[in-house]
Amino acid sequence: MITPGLEDYLELIYNATAEKDNLKAVDIANKLNISRASVSEALIRLSDKDLIIYEGRKGVKLTELGKLEALKIIKKHKILSNFFSEVLKIDLETSSRNACKIEHVIDEEVIDKIENFTKYCIENSIH
Repeated sequence: MITPGLEDYLELIYNATAEKDNLKAVDIANKLNISRASVSEALIRLSDKDLIIYEGRKGVKLTELGKLEALKIIKKHKILSNFFSEVLKIDLETSSRNACKIEHVIDEEVIDKIENFTKYCIENSIH
């Protein structure tokens, strides 16, 4: 189990490495507007859990396990954000911000039901 903060790092690393091959701790620090020391500490913790490969100045790469975890988090975020925006008609920024908060604590069973309900509503024009 990883903390919500570390989940946010995984999500950021996944998205950032899709845009840039050589992601460095300083890039993450700049993106989050936090100290490089805080980023390094989080990256070490992720590395200890075998979710990333962190080689200091060489950069950061997700392991296969890290990619799987990141994709789970991203999927939850998309499902929640889609439910808020498409079913509840909440604006995209508010939907995304709230999805980010909830994605860390929601059970798989609940997220699956929200996904199915959202699909049902969209398919049947109940929104």
